[in-house]
Amino acid sequence: MDNRLIALLVCPLCKSALRLDHDHQELICAADRLAFPIRNGMAVMLPSEAREIEAGTTDVMPLNP
Repeated sequence: MDNRLIALLVCPLCKSALRLDHDHQELICAADRLAFPIRNGMAVMLPSEAREIEAGTTDVMPLNP
C-alpha cells in the first residue's frame, strides 16, 4: 500500500491517526484499539471488519516517524 495514501487515512470512528503494522498488514488505531486489515493492497476501513487489539501492543510502526 502506498505510504502517501496511508498517511491520509484516519480512523473512521474517532478520526485519530493510524499506525501501520507491516507484519500483520493492518492499520492500527491506538485510541480505539482496533486493527483495520489491508487486503490486496487496499485498506478495509469498515468498523465491522476491524479486530480489537490488546492494550499495550507495541509491534506497530508510526506512519510519520
